[in-house]
Amino acid sequence: MDNQNAHAYAVASQSNELTDHFIYLWLAKQEKDGHNREVLNRMAQEEYTHFRFWAQQTKASVTADRIKLLAYLFVIRVFGLTFGLKLMERGEKKTQEIYMSLVDSVPIGLQTMINDEERHEHELISMVNEEKLKYVSAVVLGLNDALVELTGALSGFTLALASTKLVLAAGLVTGIAGSLSMAAAQYMSARSDQAEKNPAKSAVYTGLAFLATMIFLIFPYTVFGNIFVCLGMVVLNAVIVVLVFTFYISVAKDLPFKKRFLEMAFISFGVALVTFSISALVRRFLHIDV
Repeated sequence: MDNQNAHAYAVASQSNELTDHFIYLWLAKQEKDGHNREVLNRMAQEEYTHFRFWAQQTKASVTADRIKLLAYLFVIRVFGLTFGLKLMERGEKKTQEIYMSLVDSVPIGLQTMINDEERHEHELISMVNEEKLKYVSAVVLGLNDALVELTGALSGFTLALASTKLVLAAGLVTGIAGSLSMAAAQYMSARSDQAEKNPAKSAVYTGLAFLATMIFLIFPYTVFGNIFVCLGMVVLNAVIVVLVFTFYISVAKDLPFKKRFLEMAFISFGVALVTFSISALVRRFLHIDV
């Protein structure tokens, strides 16, 4: 790497370390668990030490990346500590790659920083004990069931009823009944399970996941007048749900993204296609014309 590129990377690393320092510092102030808070404070201090190291090398004056800082804080607020830290862990891996490319240009002290970044990964993994993640299986159950059941049901209703208002009404009834049914089933399942989970919380997570997915899927029927435009939007919304949730799970649980996304999408849209075809046959042979 030439000196000009090495200096540019060094300045970027200086800014990144300062930004990470403020992120960890903010997380430490918000953290209630004593062990987690101590680890986060230590990480914040180490990131500031790394910032000072780069400041001595570059002699440049930099500020924290406010966009990155606000983006991470927003993500952690919305999706939880585990998801945010896992995203930061991915950033740590990229930082290690950049540092390895700079070893020849800045050899003194850089290997120590690389070791710090590697240790951060293990600490980030071991420190987190977030309640939300304990109930992720309940959320997956509600979301998957809503996707499979409602994409299929809405596809069938669209062709059989041919009216946005009727499909909306049928979708609401189906969705609300489904969410209550899934919550009750999850409650009974959690009651009989020996795992350390609160049955009521499991039921709430499952029911709310089902209900939120239902609202998002049927929303097009409240906006558009063309029945098939609504169905197209249902498919698009289902893709968005599968995409976002699969990404969340793949990051938080360190699972492969592509395989799980294709699996969920194939099942949901396969059921929708089969249901749509059955509705077409029923409509034709029973001579239904709504």
